Amino acid sequence: MGNLLEGKKGIIFGALNDLSIAWKVAERAVEEGAQITLTNYDLALRMGDTHKLAEKLNTIVIPADATNVEDLEKVFEESKKFLGGEIDFVLHSIGMSPNVRKKKRYDELDYDMFQKTLDVSAISFHKMIQVARKLDAVAEGGSILGLSYVAAQRTFFGYSDMADAKALLESIARSFGYIYGRSKGVRVNTISQSPTLTTAGSGIRGFENLVDFSNKMSPLGNADADECANYCIVMFSDLTKKVTMQNLFHDGGFSSMGMSLRAMNQYEKSFDDYKDEHGNIIYS
Repeated sequence: MGNLLEGKKGIIFGALNDLSIAWKVAERAVEEGAQITLTNYDLALRMGDTHKLAEKLNTIVIPADATNVEDLEKVFEESKKFLGGEIDFVLHSIGMSPNVRKKKRYDELDYDMFQKTLDVSAISFHKMIQVARKLDAVAEGGSILGLSYVAAQRTFFGYSDMADAKALLESIARSFGYIYGRSKGVRVNTISQSPTLTTAGSGIRGFENLVDFSNKMSPLGNADADECANYCIVMFSDLTKKVTMQNLFHDGGFSSMGMSLRAMNQYEKSFDDYKDEHGNIIYS
């Protein structure tokens, strides 16, 4: 048991099961002395184990659709009531793409589903922060985090419209980081995590191969969910009071690499699995 977050109060969005980064963050936050509440979408609560986590951590679960402003108001108001004061930290760990689930290529997106991807995975971050400011729910010097991925800056096969959502998420963090920092000293950042085998990540085509490639490229190897949780705890703590508007890479060095020896050797493998019936390589 540590004390990095002793006396702090937080809200964790998106803990589904013990594979979730948000799940690990919730556990570590309580270990470090924080009190938290948990929130997730109704369907996710029925499918996952969030209520078990709440029982373990002696807290409550507040069902909410993160794309719905009224639901978000309920999350902050009920959290303040349960925790007995203003919120010191918030984690946004929410991402979903119907296009990815339906295995639609980026050049064949369904635009209604594209809008859903942006709304759930990025615009919900804007709504969450806007609601927090409107209700004056976050304490002076508080910390808000969103989880991102390097595909916001670089193109990755199969990541499809989630890449656009992550780029928007990071832009929202910068814009609100300025506004919230000036008005109340609240810092807003994103953490660009290694590909991690969560329930959401496993729905991306070829994701296990991406994890393997990233691990071969990264000097330190991939950062796992537990290590990401540790990083989040540091960002919630008073040790990072002057860090804001940043996209912080937590990926074992992958984002700074061009080519590693192991990845170069892997590159020699055949491309036959990625050709169409005419023998042309499929790029999208």
